[in-house]
Order: sequence, then structure tokens, then C-alpha cells
Amino acid sequence: MKEAYTMKIAGLERSLRLCPINDDLYIAAFIMFGDVEVTSAAAAELLSRAPEFDIMITAESKGIPLIHEMARQTGADNYIVARKGPKLYMQNIHTTYVNSITTENRQMLCLGDTDTEALRGKRVLIVDDVISTGESLNALEKLVDEVGGNIVGKMAVLAEGEAALRKDIIFLEPLPLFDREGNPLPIE
Repeated sequence: MKEAYTMKIAGLERSLRLCPINDDLYIAAFIMFGDVEVTSAAAAELLSRAPEFDIMITAESKGIPLIHEMARQTGADNYIVARKGPKLYMQNIHTTYVNSITTENRQMLCLGDTDTEALRGKRVLIVDDVISTGESLNALEKLVDEVGGNIVGKMAVLAEGEAALRKDIIFLEPLPLFDREGNPLPIE
């Protein structure tokens, strides 16, 4: 069985470890944490394709380095992270739930009133590292809609499996799913 999948991401070659979802299905793990070079390059490439926006949002946690770098490159002074749970400083909390392919249990995403005010009436760009099933994206869309933000774009570095067929997202590269031998599955 193959142990990794090699691909180009924002012009940089990376080897992604194959990880089992079940006995017959594997995913390639794309981890931006600690990879400053790919984070910077992906942020620049996404920004070159982004529609006009006022503020960006991502879900805690793997999208944080990407959104931070995108904000740094644009000179933005703020971005929003939907937290995995309420924090003591949050008031008037808005919540939703998500079942992600890479997380075992259902997760909560929430925003406090400071984040709500920053999003209300603004052109919002949703940013993530990988869009797979679209569950995290749907949860972020629900939160932004609930607080009165106007979603102008949804972006990710990679679109995994059938997500690569979606017309409502902007992404840099498709990422296949894999069989038990590590062979890429066709996207249908």
C-alpha cells in the first residue's frame, strides 16, 4: 500500500500522508500547521482569486494559519474565528454544530457579540484549508447568515473528493480520495 500522495500546492510540492477513514477509504492529510512556505504561497494564490470582501471567517483550528496570513498580506486588522466552544469573554453567543470527516465527534462552532458585530452587514469571505463533505462550510454559512453577514465567496486550498465538482467554491487544487491500496479514486 502507498503511504503518501505527492502533489503541488500553490506551486510547492508536498507529500501528504494517507490516513484511513474506514477499511476501504483513505484521505491524504494536508496539515498547514508549521508549514510557513505553503501557508504563505496558498494565501497569496487564494487572494489573487478572491472576490472583494470586508472580512474573513474560518472555523477553529486548521484554517487559522491560512486566514491569518491572508489578513497579513492584505493589511486587514481583523478576521473572525468561529470557536469550538463558548469562551468566558463571549456574550450573546450564536452556535451551530458540525460533523467533520476528520473529527470523531460532533463539534460546536460559536461566535460572540464582538464577532457578530464585525460580520453584520459586511461582505464576508469564508476561508478553510480543505473542503471535503462541506459540513464545516455549511456551519460557517449558517453562522454568517444568522448574524447578518453577506457571504461573497467560499475558498479553500484544496477541494477533496466530490467537493472538487462544486461550482460555489474557489480552490487551488483538487485532492482525491483513495482506496485501501492508496490509489486515487475517480471524482464523479
